[in-house]
Amino acid sequence: MLIPHTLLDPETFLRLLEDFVTRDGTDNGYDASLEQRVERLRRLIERGEVLIVFHPESGDTSLAHRRDVPAELLQDAGTGQD
Repeated sequence: MLIPHTLLDPETFLRLLEDFVTRDGTDNGYDASLEQRVERLRRLIERGEVLIVFHPESGDTSLAHRRDVPAELLQDAGTGQD
């Protein structure tokens, strides 16, 4: 299930971004502050390049590049395809 970032409370959205950029395995040598990494991710999500995916069966949330999301999920969410 895709979750539009605009449906999230701004504080919740910020905490979600911070959680993702500080997870193990996210340090790819990108030497930037927490604020810079959060802002970079925020822009990707706001442009629709990265999507928030909620997995109801596990209760987990993940991020996915638009190109990696199945077309039927994009259509179901009404986000269309590029």
